[in-house]
Amino acid sequence: MEVFIFARFHAAPDKREAVREAMHRVQGPTRLEPGCLGYGAFQSLRDPDEFYIQSRWKDQAAFDHHAALPHTVRFVAEVEPLLDHPFKASLMKQIW
Repeated sequence: MEVFIFARFHAAPDKREAVREAMHRVQGPTRLEPGCLGYGAFQSLRDPDEFYIQSRWKDQAAFDHHAALPHTVRFVAEVEPLLDHPFKASLMKQIW
């Protein structure tokens, strides 16, 4: 079963560009993973400090593999101190 990840990032004051750059660096290697079926990065029009990553994976195992890869671990460690809230990613299934 395909799984979807929705991750929200809200940059701390003056950290917007650093968050954006970290998101840019991780997208290349993530998109090359065999289990990645889609990856999109988004910035809010109303709050430019708010970002989202939405990704689609062939199954839970593909996402679990992604979460353990060095580029993913490095991204989370890099972005967490740039945020003004705890990092959270939601694992979802599509219902329609």
